[in-house]
Amino acid sequence: MPVRLKKFIGTFAIVALVIIYALVATTIATYRLAESPWWVHLLYFLFSGVLWVVPAMLLISWMERPPKRKSDLLD
Repeated sequence: MPVRLKKFIGTFAIVALVIIYALVATTIATYRLAESPWWVHLLYFLFSGVLWVVPAMLLISWMERPPKRKSDLLD
């Protein structure tokens, strides 16, 4: 797959990931942490704020990977 197409697909995937992840993280916080102390909220949002980076890094590394040459596929 050409790098330009990968970047096009990856851009939409990252935007969708951030939107869906933010909605899920906020929903979990709203229903599970409503009566929790402030430090539990702090820890949760620190952890969930950094956790989305892992799938985003995987997507970005996939987007930047050069396309396989046909000679590599034949071996």
